[in-house]
Amino acid sequence: MPHTHYTTLISATNLAERLAAAPGSVFVIDCRFDLADTEAGEKAYLAGHLPGAHYLNLDRDLSGPKNGHNGRHPLPDRARLVETLESRGLKQGQQVVAYDAQRGMYAARAWWLLRWLGHDAVALLDGGLQAWEAAGQPLTQDAPAQNTGDFKAGAPLSVTVDAQTVERNLGTKERVVVDARANDRYRGENETLDRVGGHIPGALNRFFKDNLTADGRYKPAHTLREEFHALLGDTPPEHVVLQCGSGVTACVNVLAMEIAGMHGAALYAGSWSEWSSDPKRPVATGPNP
Repeated sequence: MPHTHYTTLISATNLAERLAAAPGSVFVIDCRFDLADTEAGEKAYLAGHLPGAHYLNLDRDLSGPKNGHNGRHPLPDRARLVETLESRGLKQGQQVVAYDAQRGMYAARAWWLLRWLGHDAVALLDGGLQAWEAAGQPLTQDAPAQNTGDFKAGAPLSVTVDAQTVERNLGTKERVVVDARANDRYRGENETLDRVGGHIPGALNRFFKDNLTADGRYKPAHTLREEFHALLGDTPPEHVVLQCGSGVTACVNVLAMEIAGMHGAALYAGSWSEWSSDPKRPVATGPNP
């Protein structure tokens, strides 16, 4: 019997059933990370992870090199990311499931990147590690099997825009920019990560955690659809640009829009950390317009 193809979310129960029935059919990625302690995620992984899970580090594996002008988490080189996944054993068309313990903020980046590589069968573990443990499922310290896969990149399923496109949009206003950072950082307060506080002029604010319920699971599709419609009005999703501090938590908004059936929003991967690195670019402060 063919397996269900998960492209947005998978529950802990469904993942456990799939792993029990056909362990090799799922490629699990542990994305735990801590911006303040970049080794903490891997230490947590070594202490206990989902059976068969491979660890990918946000800085090392899910981002490219920084040059001071391309943001804190630039997109990785596509060929290098393909090589990383292939070397861990990812097979063409294999179901991928990503998780973390940080309300999906890093796992969503992995989800987005797999789609950027043309891989459709990728889902987030809804509720993350906490949901897995709450369902009574086991963790292991065993290393995953070392196999080489045959994964190859295809045409991107994720849309990106660059800083120049966002700059042009200041004049044309063809697109609506949505910032996923916490409200205080959007307003220009309590900025500790980037050179200057504030937001891209004209950008609206939707904090990435607003997509989640109290237990860290995503809200139902109809709720997300209503909330995004309230924010965006009649703007079609393909005219929406999603950004955050460094192109990571904005992926939570991308996923939320996909769950809501609002397909085609673009990611500005450089986000505020790239935008604010150039003092010539304009900065706005204050609340949502």
